[in-house]
Amino acid sequence: MKIGILSDTHNNAANTRHALDVFRERGVERLIHCGDVTNAETLLLFAGWNVTFVWGNMDSSRDELMAAMRMIGAPRAQYSATISAGECLIGVTHGHDFGMLTGLIMAGKYTYVCHGHTHERRNEFRRPYSVRVINPGALGGSCPQSRSICLLDTDADTTDFIEFPDMR
Repeated sequence: MKIGILSDTHNNAANTRHALDVFRERGVERLIHCGDVTNAETLLLFAGWNVTFVWGNMDSSRDELMAAMRMIGAPRAQYSATISAGECLIGVTHGHDFGMLTGLIMAGKYTYVCHGHTHERRNEFRRPYSVRVINPGALGGSCPQSRSICLLDTDADTTDFIEFPDMR
């Protein structure tokens, strides 16, 4: 299964639209947003996608965001989520609660754990727990690295980080 992973869009509708176009072009079947959408207008761009959202520390307009999730038919966001993708389980959290992130990594039941928050790409295999930890980077907010998203192919067990060096 091809899964698009993105995070920290921080109201940047133009960057989010571009990322969604790239996911469409690449045949992505499902999306994971690792938190910090921050406004309903940006969340509504995900209409028509099979998408899972988790709450980020900047998602303060929860009532508006939940209303937008209902409008597009997305499940209600939680602080963490578990997604089944074929034979794989994927744990998702934003990452601002380090204890929650560490708990997902150490749980021993996930093939992948996805998070955001740091705005920095991460692709590490944690051998003791047999889990790949993925942070797609950020599409909005502070910019310690170029803007990016991640394409996870669970059938091939591959990750492809797609960078957008011209995005602000």
